[in-house]
Amino acid sequence: MGSVRIEDRGEGVLLATVSNPPHGLMDDEIVVALEGLVARLEADEAVTGVVITGDHPERFVAHYDVPELLAGARQSPSVTPRAARAALGTVSALRGIPGGKTALERTPADGLSQAERFGEVFVRLNTCGAVVTAAINGSAMGGGCELALSCDLRLMADGPYGIGQPEILLGFPPGGGGTQRLTRLLGTRRALGICLDGGPLDPHGAAELGLVDEVVPAEELLDRAIAVTTRLARRPKAAIAAVKRSVHIGGSMPFEAGLRLERAEFMAALVSPAAVEAMAAYVEATERTGELPLYDDDARAEAVERGRFD
Repeated sequence: MGSVRIEDRGEGVLLATVSNPPHGLMDDEIVVALEGLVARLEADEAVTGVVITGDHPERFVAHYDVPELLAGARQSPSVTPRAARAALGTVSALRGIPGGKTALERTPADGLSQAERFGEVFVRLNTCGAVVTAAINGSAMGGGCELALSCDLRLMADGPYGIGQPEILLGFPPGGGGTQRLTRLLGTRRALGICLDGGPLDPHGAAELGLVDEVVPAEELLDRAIAVTTRLARRPKAAIAAVKRSVHIGGSMPFEAGLRLERAEFMAALVSPAAVEAMAAYVEATERTGELPLYDDDARAEAVERGRFD
């Protein structure tokens, strides 16, 4: 049974370590634990960043537990994609009402509910007000790759590791957002190639494509991931959430709808206490110095480091 250990690393940043010996598999218990982590990121105003890593010596997260998937497949009727979409839509609606998640347990729709939860957790990582960084300490396949893709930043240890989507080699496509996030991150051609081939990219190949942001010596990975996350997590939490929703959600919409979502996020965040305080500090500094702080190299550098004007 998998678990996620949480440590407080100071300055509002958590370290979440995924553990599931001996193979480092993704399973339902890990999804439940990640759901609890996301709930904390959403609810705790003091938490503005998290680094997710694995405790397996060679793996970030291996992939989803295949025996668990196989058991579900053997118990499920054959369905068309259209019927599956309709069923998942109904289950999603039920999960959104009070008591709906509990009502679905121990029913024939429980498997669909678990699939929805898997995707929901990753979407909530995309939209919460915390900076989420994957410290990919080893190979990340299937669900492990999808977990990394749902993070805002991806740093990968240098070494004999691979990252990719091998699901097609087992007869099905990625199911935790891999096709969609890869397409948005890398474009259709590269995403299609990765998902059709099923083979992994090595750390430097992944960095060249833009799948990971940095390749870091293994012994420096956690320190580097925590440092990068701590710096970005100093920004106001409401602004972090607004930027993430605008990019992750708005960037996937038709252009005009995405612009409207961005404007809505702008208007909502503009009146937040953190924004009002930062704007007031900016105006005061302008009046005091006669210069715009964003065009003063020292003032701008200090604000970038601190995460805000104050």
